Amino acid sequence: MAPDDYDRFMRRALVEAAKGIGMVSPNPAVGAVLVRRGRIIATGFHRGSGLPHAEIECLAAAPAGSLGSATLFVTLEPCCTTGRTPPCTSAIVQAGIARVVVGAVDPNPLHRGRGIRKLKDAGLEVIDGVLEKECTRLNESFNKWIVTGRPFVIAKCGTSLDGHLTRRSNETRWLTSAAARAASMKLRSQVDAILIGANTLREDNPRLTIRGPNRAEQPWRVVLTKSAHLPQSANLSSDRFASRTLAYRGKTLAQVLDDLGSREITSVLIEGGGDVLGQAFDGRLVDRVHFFLAPILTGGPVPAVAGEGANSTAESARIRELKVQKVGPDLLVTGYPHWD
Repeated sequence: MAPDDYDRFMRRALVEAAKGIGMVSPNPAVGAVLVRRGRIIATGFHRGSGLPHAEIECLAAAPAGSLGSATLFVTLEPCCTTGRTPPCTSAIVQAGIARVVVGAVDPNPLHRGRGIRKLKDAGLEVIDGVLEKECTRLNESFNKWIVTGRPFVIAKCGTSLDGHLTRRSNETRWLTSAAARAASMKLRSQVDAILIGANTLREDNPRLTIRGPNRAEQPWRVVLTKSAHLPQSANLSSDRFASRTLAYRGKTLAQVLDDLGSREITSVLIEGGGDVLGQAFDGRLVDRVHFFLAPILTGGPVPAVAGEGANSTAESARIRELKVQKVGPDLLVTGYPHWD
């Protein structure tokens, strides 16, 4: 099998893995592909916590008698311990597969590399590191949470081109377009929790629900407040998802993230407002930015990101892997902040 074939089949496994994004937490999204004589004979992906892993789904879908000369491509190192499901390494060995191609090694410090070693010890050929960067990036939320215990934090904002959230009280709260809101809805469907401040709750009374994309369950709604008094009539307190709302009073954002991580929440989308985003950047707690810029200039007193700000330009967050794309009339800016 040529190197290009390895990449091609792993890319198909990545397509399978992506089907589980937003549905499998706190597990990682994993995809698998079985290849025999240069042809895909079965595929599989992890559909949810407690359900069969991608490798097991793939093996079960394979035609009878086809496994002896097949190669299994899997985006993440197969598990080798018993958790909610039996170890995949045992099933792979029992299936009689001769070769396994792995994208990324499991980042869990308790498991890292053990699955690969078990497969090799059983006599299987194992090739790892195929499209490693892409396979690792697919599970950036799980990767951070399983190592640090804290969720991956995405800072999302819809702002004017000059960086303001200002609007008149009698106007719609949206500065960005319907296309940007649809993209934001998709982003919501991929995270475990959505976080806002009490001011946003009082002024906008948001629902923070998922409309459109299919997913296993509604993300947690998280509110940070300094006061013990939140409006009981707020949508977050009175709608059918009220049981999935958490209010933290008098806690720092860092403390809240620690608690959310202990609840097996692996990813948090901060939707504002400016004060909460300011806390996140001041505390260097943001892992990825997702900013929509509307092609308008509003001025005014409400910045998209408040807080104390950097002490100097040299201490500012630098956005790496910056991407800019058009979403309707707006610009979507994404990337990963780093503080040197």
